[in-house]
Amino acid sequence: MDVSIHGRNVEITDRFEQYVESKTEKVAGLLPKAQAFEVRVSRLSDKSPKHGDRVEITLVGPGPVIRAESVGPDKYSAYDIAYGRVLERIRRSKDRAHDRRGKGRTSLGDAAANDFAVVDLQPASAEVIDAVATGSVPVVAETDEAYSPVVIRSKEFPAERLPVEDAVDQMELVGHDFFLFIDAETDKPSVVYRRKGWNYGVISLAE
Repeated sequence: MDVSIHGRNVEITDRFEQYVESKTEKVAGLLPKAQAFEVRVSRLSDKSPKHGDRVEITLVGPGPVIRAESVGPDKYSAYDIAYGRVLERIRRSKDRAHDRRGKGRTSLGDAAANDFAVVDLQPASAEVIDAVATGSVPVVAETDEAYSPVVIRSKEFPAERLPVEDAVDQMELVGHDFFLFIDAETDKPSVVYRRKGWNYGVISLAE
């Protein structure tokens, strides 16, 4: 597994490099086929409400990419928190894979036939779909004339066709509360989202 460390507005010392590399052994033990362990460290701006360093960790392949980030008073404490989140997401992924191989696994087709009662998933209502499609949160544009605390960032990703279970896995690995994808069975734009515990929901868009 290749280990790379990059710094932005912060010095990456030999001591920090050794500290990072000494902790990658556990990752290599959990994912022996992992290809790359990337660490990015950046110093927070003086204008930021928090002070210190931000550490972003990306673990590459095979399989979905695992990401985690954290902020701390220094790069060591920020790294420890982000590293702990990576380990937790690896373990959760392994637990989910083990559970799906068990005898109690329910196929998506069977779950849909029973209105998702078995897996505690509920199809979105027409009202929810309409709210997602039209946008229920007003957008306030930033201008030079008036200050607004609302900051909207835009990102675009290539569409992925996945089964619902794989979409849930990817959501867990990147540590998000939702994940956008194209449902491989229905071919509809969909989003899975985290509910309480190990329960998840699915929202799909229909014309």
